[in-house]
Amino acid sequence: MPEKLSALWERSVGLLTARLSLSSAMAPERNPAVLMRQIHDYTAVTKRLLMQRLTIYSAALILAAFYYSVAVAIASGVLVIISEIFDYVVADKIIAIGEDRSENISWYLALIHIGVFLNAGVIIFYTVSIALIQGPTTHFLPLFFLFAAALFAAMNSHQIVSVLMVRLSLYGSIFLSIPIWDIYITSAPLTSDLWAQLFTSIFVLYFIIDCSVVYFRLYQKNLLQMEILRRDNERTRAVSETKTQFLATVSHELRTPLTSIKGSLDLANSGALGELPEGFSRLLEIAQSNANRLNVLIDDLLDQQSMEAGQMKYDFKPVQLSNFIHRVLSVNRPFAGKFDIKLHYTPVDDDIFVKADPERLEQVLSNILSNAIKFSEAGSEIQVSVDVGPERVRMKVKDSGVGLSDLDHDLVFDRFSQVDSSDRRKVGGTGLGMDISRRIVEAHGGTIDYYANNERGTTFFVDLARLDHQA
Repeated sequence: MPEKLSALWERSVGLLTARLSLSSAMAPERNPAVLMRQIHDYTAVTKRLLMQRLTIYSAALILAAFYYSVAVAIASGVLVIISEIFDYVVADKIIAIGEDRSENISWYLALIHIGVFLNAGVIIFYTVSIALIQGPTTHFLPLFFLFAAALFAAMNSHQIVSVLMVRLSLYGSIFLSIPIWDIYITSAPLTSDLWAQLFTSIFVLYFIIDCSVVYFRLYQKNLLQMEILRRDNERTRAVSETKTQFLATVSHELRTPLTSIKGSLDLANSGALGELPEGFSRLLEIAQSNANRLNVLIDDLLDQQSMEAGQMKYDFKPVQLSNFIHRVLSVNRPFAGKFDIKLHYTPVDDDIFVKADPERLEQVLSNILSNAIKFSEAGSEIQVSVDVGPERVRMKVKDSGVGLSDLDHDLVFDRFSQVDSSDRRKVGGTGLGMDISRRIVEAHGGTIDYYANNERGTTFFVDLARLDHQA
């Protein structure tokens, strides 16, 4: 009989070791950063499941005290407290360090394994003590508790394969040792229920190990996907930075010659160089118009790069809305006149102030007006007004053009995008204006948005905090 038991024990242990070796073999060699990520994930789960573990321990200790031994329940409870405090302190320390620091990994792993031996020892002490008190029997309570602990480990200790192997090796050894010990001390025949319990234990162990492999594979797959995403993100960031630097360089390099060209064209068209032939004058006007468009494009690109780099500067000061809006409208009326569009303003009281960078806020309002002009029909009117509240003011620009729907929102405020429709656009644009305007308004602590009019057209608005001009 001892020879048969020894052979069965070796086969059981061999099965367990083979399956765990398969799990270990599936883990590719990891760099310190990835290993630190695994350690961090493991300790995060340890902290998160603290109350769940304490609930399970409490139920098991109550059963032990009521049905078997108060002394065993008390001793196990003390060991549980020591083990959980140690695990919590180690987890808290590792989480506080963060995932980015990969030094002292061996020390962290050592602390984690000490904790594994401590709480596995508590479970082994509890189950073996109850099994010895029960004597040779089916041992439902201790074996079920071992099964629960092993399944809990399979589900929540798969981040670090050595931890998983230690737990399953310890639990598996006791899981088989209890029925084998019963068979040994009773010399039970093969037809005994004790043998059936042993075979059932082997089957359950196989199931637990399979679960462990499944959870481990899923976690490794998730780690691989996260690593791929991280590398893709780094490459995307590098490409974006290169693009940003390229656009900034090109924009700056174009600014100087364009300023010279634009100045020369403005001078020639002003008549300062004498009267020009009619055909030649028309060509210069076309060139001047295109130079202005190119200048706007470069300004938008430079603003965009400044915002992305966090280098946009603002000069906030009290701004009187009445004078401010009058000035912006006077600047934009010539452009509106080219399209036979009138700008109408409903005046606001002189004591209405906001805190803003006047140049940047003018850029926002001018961009809204420019878009309204481009999308309106000849002979129409654009209405500018201000709604004043006790704490906020709203500048509104209402047109009677084709109009925008909620579906156009992303196109309006995203970079390099436009509501591109031939019946809406009279002139081209960079697709940056509204994105830049949105960022400027947000830097002012405000909001910019639009809504469709009840009749025809769209109303854009900018909400800003009202300022007491006495402040």
